[in-house]
Amino acid sequence: MKSPISVKRGTVAAVFIDLQEEHRQDPRYLVEGFDKILANIQRLQAAARQNNVPLYHWAYIVDLDKQERPFHPVGTDGKSAFSDKSDPLTEICREVAPADGEALLIKAEASAFRAGPAADRLKASGVEWLVISGVWTEACIDATVKDAVARGFRVLLVKDACGSGSAAMHQTAILNLANRLYGGAVTDTDGACLLLAGESVAVWQVEGSVPLRFSFENAARLYSEL
Repeated sequence: MKSPISVKRGTVAAVFIDLQEEHRQDPRYLVEGFDKILANIQRLQAAARQNNVPLYHWAYIVDLDKQERPFHPVGTDGKSAFSDKSDPLTEICREVAPADGEALLIKAEASAFRAGPAADRLKASGVEWLVISGVWTEACIDATVKDAVARGFRVLLVKDACGSGSAAMHQTAILNLANRLYGGAVTDTDGACLLLAGESVAVWQVEGSVPLRFSFENAARLYSEL
């Protein structure tokens, strides 16, 4: 159900997850529609900067020399099959890279909030809402959103500023998150930019639990209605 909300200035931060070159250059990990996602994220970043909303950027870096992961996929060279610390494609895409003074945080897990002090620092600064975008929706976005909610943040999930390996993977992941996005909301880039500017916007919010009983046949329609 859609209803109007607004976000009080000083209580919101923008979170960008894993916008790394491997998702547009490594054939194994291409994100469908990544260029459009990056364009939407550029708009979000511009709106955040114009309205003095803090921006936090995360990159997924795997260092198997420091992390004990017995089942982690590796290549023939023994390095991580994705996001290895030595791979230049782990760099953040230039057009959405942190500006001077913005935080670039490294995570070794899917979630931005599974470990480290970031969540506590955001809480201490008075942040209540996190505007979340990035890739992959069913993996790192899913984990980050769920951990954020568990830590007591309200999440504004920007559906067209997230993506995955296919539209179906992305859309069903958004629907799964929406079904239990307690305290938060789903919107698109247009809506998120207006909210960052302090305006009131009608956004989708969950009522009860698991209201979206989607199927292969109706998932795309339900996603478009969020």
